[in-house]
Amino acid sequence: MENLGHIEISITGSRGSIELTPDNYDIREIITILQTAESLLFPTGRKDRPTISYSIEPGSVKHIIKTSLQAVIGFNAVIGQMRSSESVDFLEAQSAQAIENLQENALKNNYELSIKTSVDQSNELKINSKTRYIRTQNIWVDAEFYFYGILTSAGGKNKANVHLDTEDLGSLTIQTDRAFLGEKEENLLYREFGVRAIGKQNVQTTEMDKSSLKLIELIDYSPKYDQNYLSSLMKKASAKWSDVNDADDWLNTIRGNYEA
Repeated sequence: MENLGHIEISITGSRGSIELTPDNYDIREIITILQTAESLLFPTGRKDRPTISYSIEPGSVKHIIKTSLQAVIGFNAVIGQMRSSESVDFLEAQSAQAIENLQENALKNNYELSIKTSVDQSNELKINSKTRYIRTQNIWVDAEFYFYGILTSAGGKNKANVHLDTEDLGSLTIQTDRAFLGEKEENLLYREFGVRAIGKQNVQTTEMDKSSLKLIELIDYSPKYDQNYLSSLMKKASAKWSDVNDADDWLNTIRGNYEA
């Protein structure tokens, strides 16, 4: 049987004059904590992640999230780094956003949050109205991305989006608007598309923030080799090369006379 560990997220606070307990803790807040825990433990959203189990205990409200000991050990180190740096800038985007959600919750409800693990109970991260665990905005810049995959769903009652199943990045949720989808007469589902999108990218790590993606364009995509299409592109480009006498020499100059 796999070795297990757990992380503990304790929330202390009140609803008016009544102390917070599992009996008056709303299910929506529980769902948010569960989503947060998954993002903290497995920020890449890997499909083969270990099982995560859950229980809730009093004190005021104590969330116990159990999973593989290896994942808990890794997260324990992350807690230590956040404590020492008082920053989330080093985290992957999904994990950073999860901590920001906890920080927002603490500010909004005047909660005191404590996060620790079974690996080291003394290694405790506290989040409250006085802490500021939010990302530094100037390290995240707007960037343009291209993805290829199968469109598995499109729409949404309030916030419209499309879901693209990609080979390298898994399923991506990309924001769009209802008008764009309403203009499409043909069926978009279960077809291969190229997607042009904008989103945030970390200038230090080059990581993409998947939650920030917005659709610019859907591109009909066919992976088959098309010689006629390739020839037409070469013909269009050749005019711009008309003044280059020796293409190899020109390319070598661009490389700084470095032989690849």
